[in-house]
Amino acid sequence: MLKYINTRIFIVIDKIDEQIIKLVAKNGRIKLSDLAKQVNLSISPCQARLKKLEDLKYILGYHARVNYEQMQKAHVAFVQVVLSDTRASALENFNREVSKLDSIEQCHMIAGSFDYLLKVRTKNIKEYRILLSEKISSLPNVSSTSTFVSMESVKD
Repeated sequence: MLKYINTRIFIVIDKIDEQIIKLVAKNGRIKLSDLAKQVNLSISPCQARLKKLEDLKYILGYHARVNYEQMQKAHVAFVQVVLSDTRASALENFNREVSKLDSIEQCHMIAGSFDYLLKVRTKNIKEYRILLSEKISSLPNVSSTSTFVSMESVKD
């Protein structure tokens, strides 16, 4: 079935496709035979559906689940960023520069009382403080920041 939204064509997926997406999102290395079994299909139709979901960009890729404790990058902080200028060129400059910082795991433009929310991953609070003072605060048009340190990740 086709749905037209904003001049784009979206293929509507069914419950089996949604199950496949949920299962591979949870375990990107699931064996095709196990995936097929869990969605009550034989291997060939399951493989065809998986390929269709990839081709249609419902599945964009597969990622490893990383042990950040082992990598000594378990300290997580969320940073609210307020910009002094929010014109398009200022936002583009901020976006370009924030993308260069490896310790910033996620960056979201926010509608609300601040402009961006960053998820930052470092070794410890000392390393975070240095990153904040030397890199984040120096990003284009940063007016102020507020930090919230994660005490525990309940759900990733």
